[in-house]
Amino acid sequence: MSSRVRVALIEPFFGGSHRAVAEGWVRHSRHEVRLFTLPARFWKWRMRGAAFEVARHLSAQVGEWDVIWATSLMDVAHLRALLPWRVPTAVYFHENQVAYPGRPGEDPPERDLQYAFTNLASALAADRVLFNSAFQRDAFLTGLSALVQRMPDARPRWAVDAIAERSEVLWPGVELADVPAPLPRPPGPLTILWNHRWEHDKAPEVFFEVLISLADEGVPFRLAVAGERFGRVPPVFGQARERLADRIVHWGYLEDRREYAGLLARCQVVVSTARQENFGISVVEAAYAGAHPLVPARLAYPEVVPEPLRERCLWQGRADLYRRLRALCLGEEKPLDPGVLREVFSRYGWETRVTAFDETVVRLSGLTGDVV
Repeated sequence: MSSRVRVALIEPFFGGSHRAVAEGWVRHSRHEVRLFTLPARFWKWRMRGAAFEVARHLSAQVGEWDVIWATSLMDVAHLRALLPWRVPTAVYFHENQVAYPGRPGEDPPERDLQYAFTNLASALAADRVLFNSAFQRDAFLTGLSALVQRMPDARPRWAVDAIAERSEVLWPGVELADVPAPLPRPPGPLTILWNHRWEHDKAPEVFFEVLISLADEGVPFRLAVAGERFGRVPPVFGQARERLADRIVHWGYLEDRREYAGLLARCQVVVSTARQENFGISVVEAAYAGAHPLVPARLAYPEVVPEPLRERCLWQGRADLYRRLRALCLGEEKPLDPGVLREVFSRYGWETRVTAFDETVVRLSGLTGDVV
């Protein structure tokens, strides 16, 4: 019998990609992975206070866990200090507050640095520091160097090297088993998909500006807009819904996973204009369903898009995105073959990725035999 590790998986922001990754690992793991979660709201308060609530639940469970696995909105330093027992602990970064962009034109005030320092303390307190892409790891470590340099004195420059030594990249798994094969393309225009969060870091204004320019030129296309909403919604969504009303085939978040997967299968192109993207689960889902990805030639995308497809999928600047979308919509270029997309993006499915997650906690726990 193989080793079976008991993992307390702590997710203080149980929504979006955080929820998808947590539930996917629980569903596919050969280990005992149990979730401890809080709802996906008040992210700043989660970073400040989730450790108190989680520690209250875990404190009496001495001997029940081999590994604690917390995500990056958890203050791991406080959590470990509050627990009366100690087991190997990992922190998994979906995103980080060191490299996260501010709103356009916004200069974050000094007090907001507390969240970056929480990430710093969490990484130092954890035994392993895991990132969902090499891009994010490198951005975090580079940002930490700059953050430490801002301190007036007693700068912990050693911390960056200490964190780098215990860091590794662990691509997330993506639930692909329920994503249907692409449907035969209907007659008429291509359907372009937006399936990202409705937030400023995804730069929706760039996406909609390009589409409105194409529409004003008379370029044919249909539009499907999905993705979750958290807090303030950028006003460009309302403006675009009005301007592009006659081209919209879907608008709004789909709670039902089956309906969402069905929408993916009806789209031929998926676009990202993100200013911040550390992996891109929504793009992987859509590409696996057969949608030609058009994504920035930066952030995590050059890492996530397989090398043979990068020339056709990565755009350089707004004008290049406009040119590529226009060519696809007018039939001057053909979208990538859906069968090829499905094959190459299958490498992110949980059936493939779960082994890396499971082996990571075995190494972390230090176990070499069976766990009973």
